Amino acid sequence: MSETSPSSARPPRQPRKGTTSTGARKAASKSDRSRAREFALQALYQFLVGKNDATAIDHFTRDLSGFHKADAAHYNTLLHGCVSISEELDARISPLLDRKLAEISPIEHAVMWIGVYELQFCPDVPWRVVLNECIELTKEFGGTDGHKYVNAVLNGLAPQLRADEVAADKGQAGTKATAAASVTDTPPTASTDTPDAS
Repeated sequence: MSETSPSSARPPRQPRKGTTSTGARKAASKSDRSRAREFALQALYQFLVGKNDATAIDHFTRDLSGFHKADAAHYNTLLHGCVSISEELDARISPLLDRKLAEISPIEHAVMWIGVYELQFCPDVPWRVVLNECIELTKEFGGTDGHKYVNAVLNGLAPQLRADEVAADKGQAGTKATAAASVTDTPPTASTDTPDAS
């Protein structure tokens, strides 16, 4: 019989609440807009891969299980908006890629369309939310490190498409960092290095 000592046994890693083993959000913790993005992603994937008609894809997608929990208006905006200006979206994305657009996974391509579209035409969605939602989509449906690629591209476009919002956000972050640095750089007011009297 071999026993492991308590110090050598590690407790199992506890999963984050609200996420799956891959780090993606669980269905129960998703908002109706997050669900809308998921259905829009599925529809845009069909558009990119199958070259199907957007109206036919729309009808099919609306019949999928769980669609009633999604924000149908946001889904509609994303699907038809992305399809109608797909060439413009590709023109914005292409300069930030390190390879040809045709070599990008259709999932990553569709997620970038969603991200660029929301950055450009959905000012009610904060730019950081757009990035986070697109990263989550790619984690759940894309390849292993696809979310890093999507993040890099959208982070590159955000300052162009949401210049004021990004600048304001970064200004606040800079102000907080400066304030934190000034607190930590302040020398102590009284010395605590006194000799021990005992």
